[in-house]
Amino acid sequence: MSGKVRILGIDPGSRITGYGIVDLEGRSTTAVEWGSVRTAGEHSDRLKTIFDALDGLVRTFVPDEVAVERVFMHRNADSALKLGQARAAALCGTFSAEIPIYEYSARHIKKAIAGRGSAEKSQVELMVRTILGLRQELESDAADALAAALCHAHERGTRTVLDRLAEMT
Repeated sequence: MSGKVRILGIDPGSRITGYGIVDLEGRSTTAVEWGSVRTAGEHSDRLKTIFDALDGLVRTFVPDEVAVERVFMHRNADSALKLGQARAAALCGTFSAEIPIYEYSARHIKKAIAGRGSAEKSQVELMVRTILGLRQELESDAADALAAALCHAHERGTRTVLDRLAEMT
């Protein structure tokens, strides 16, 4: 893996969508920007806010790849539908850049970052802060988005190693 790769992590939500941007260079990962998009109003207004915010992030930070948390099934079908729409709005906000999108389950992200797929949010936040060398506490949604970006950085490295091994055989 050569050169710098910028990864945008997204933790979708209809009320709060977390985002985290990291730069991966060799074995070093650096936090660039993180935060959350808070929405209000009617559902359609929320979706537009998410779309506009992600579109702005992509235009400002120019990521090379996107890692997004896959939506899990809710007991409440209406909540699942709204979450799916928020996720779609966030992803559509990245389409203008024509960059690859990688999806990971919440369990996969937690296992990659904290070592357990059932890790608590506080454990994930602590590991994200530790890996990135951040001293300040993170909002839950931003920590989850950074975790998605870090998970992808790890998976990306694993794929590169496997590709090199395949070339050798």
